[in-house]
Amino acid sequence: MEEQNFVEALREGNNQAYGQLLDEYKQKVFGTCISFVPNQEDAEDIAQEVFVEVFNSIGKFKGDSKLTTWIYRISVNKSLEFIRKKNTKKRFGFRQSLLGNDLPIDRSSYFTEFKHPGIQLENKEKSEILFAAINQLPETQRIVYTLNKIDDLSYQEVSEITNKTVSSIESLLFRAKKNLQKLLHDYYKKEGN
Repeated sequence: MEEQNFVEALREGNNQAYGQLLDEYKQKVFGTCISFVPNQEDAEDIAQEVFVEVFNSIGKFKGDSKLTTWIYRISVNKSLEFIRKKNTKKRFGFRQSLLGNDLPIDRSSYFTEFKHPGIQLENKEKSEILFAAINQLPETQRIVYTLNKIDDLSYQEVSEITNKTVSSIESLLFRAKKNLQKLLHDYYKKEGN
């Protein structure tokens, strides 16, 4: 079905179109959510919120971008909203600092069920360290890095989702990689001592 007709069917509340939307996008949405929030239950909850938002907002979709791009934007925004809320709540919980560089992670619950389809790290501790470092990046770097390196989207796709130029994406990725190298280098140097 052509995208314009598909969007129109969604706007009309066509159950078959909604079923098709879920079938086509549930893995993509879940993959994006778990890239930002590496806990299966939380990512599933966020993915549900994404589809509720899509269903409630399809009437506002203008068609300025592809439907996929719009859904990715909602997925990223819902994931970041969840992280912000979780970080606010975590201030009162147990926090562990890596490196003395404010890399806080609560290892007791957040990474209990990390299963990302795109990344297979050898053990849970390495994934905790990596995602703790990614979460310390400035938000724009974190978004671009996650979409490109973890979700394996092209520069052009990331550009469309974030409304930034491809050259901005390249620059943000370069800075994100440099920042991650420093964070991880400092961590492993400390661990070696």
